Amino acid sequence: MRAAAILIAFALVLGSCEWGQAAAQEKPAGERTAPKTPKLDAKSWVLVDADTGIYLAGKNTDKRLPIASTTNVMTALVVLDRGVDLDEEVSVSDQAERFVGSVYSNVGLISGERLSVRELLQAALIPSGTDAVYALAEHLGGGGGKAGVENFVDEMNHKASEMGLKNTHFEDPAGLDSPEHYSSARDMAEIARAAMRYPEFRDIVETEEATISTQDREIELFTTNNLLYTYEPATGVKTGTSPEAGPSLIASAKEGDESYIAVLLDANGDQYRFSAAQKALEFGFTDYEREALISEGKVYEKVGLPYRREELVGLVAAKDVPGLVGPGLEVERQVLVKEAPPAAKAGQKLGTVEVFVNGERAGSSPLITKRGYKEASLWVKAQYAAIWPADRLWAWFLG
Repeated sequence: MRAAAILIAFALVLGSCEWGQAAAQEKPAGERTAPKTPKLDAKSWVLVDADTGIYLAGKNTDKRLPIASTTNVMTALVVLDRGVDLDEEVSVSDQAERFVGSVYSNVGLISGERLSVRELLQAALIPSGTDAVYALAEHLGGGGGKAGVENFVDEMNHKASEMGLKNTHFEDPAGLDSPEHYSSARDMAEIARAAMRYPEFRDIVETEEATISTQDREIELFTTNNLLYTYEPATGVKTGTSPEAGPSLIASAKEGDESYIAVLLDANGDQYRFSAAQKALEFGFTDYEREALISEGKVYEKVGLPYRREELVGLVAAKDVPGLVGPGLEVERQVLVKEAPPAAKAGQKLGTVEVFVNGERAGSSPLITKRGYKEASLWVKAQYAAIWPADRLWAWFLG
């Protein structure tokens, strides 16, 4: 038999579908009832699944807006992506000290003081220390002073481009108001998702109080994210406030195997942003749940065995692929299978099944043989050739 690959692609609506069956447990997408999304008083907001980034709700999600010190999440992401030794010592510069008293958020660093990269990240993320951000940027920018900061900001913009964020641009590492410093709620959610993959980042942004030390003194840090005090599922992330940006917030929360990220830009009030974020997060926990979109051991395709007309082997998923299900979410699967080889062992990979939620890829699993089989004997092959129609047999020889 010719060893040509057979590509089989089809969509399966979420449900319990076996080979040869068209039934599904879920309603068709057109019959599903879309959830009633929260009404939040913010210029822009978004709620996404923290694990997959699947969009759940929002308003003006791609609108370019000032973002204040929520910028510091990208600053931290660049530092962590570099793999910098978090115990590496940094000396505070004159430029970093000049932000003390001149901007809304600082921790009072003094030129010549020495702190670790980890402590400066804590100061940047827990109470939004602009002086700490600039100390980090200068140190890691390579050039020191203004040149070092510019190099670091270039790296932030490169990272945004690498992530495919089309509505984000940075002018400084701390989010000072500038016409060319902006992002969108959707982009900031993606930046937060990337940063939250680092355990060091998660540890910092869920911290309510911390103490950092220079060679001469200790500095107490207190979070500006009130959700950590008032909302038990909260796990972070970062506040931001400036004259142009207004009160903004990136908030994350986790309950069981569900986790969500909400971003509000220019919310209607400093305290309102916290209650609004909680409302968005609760919408996620209430209306959606997490389950296996691809189930380990379930047959997703069957392929015919070479030279055996009536014999099939089932292809099963090698692993679970969890994801969100709920109103308004359309789940589809696509199966890609190659032609069965002459012989195979149980568990041999013969394809892949991918799952999509509202058109966005949510994961995949190898498809493996449910059982093994041996190569057909010469007698079976001869019988197969004997009963093949002459025109197909001739085409096979010519092919």
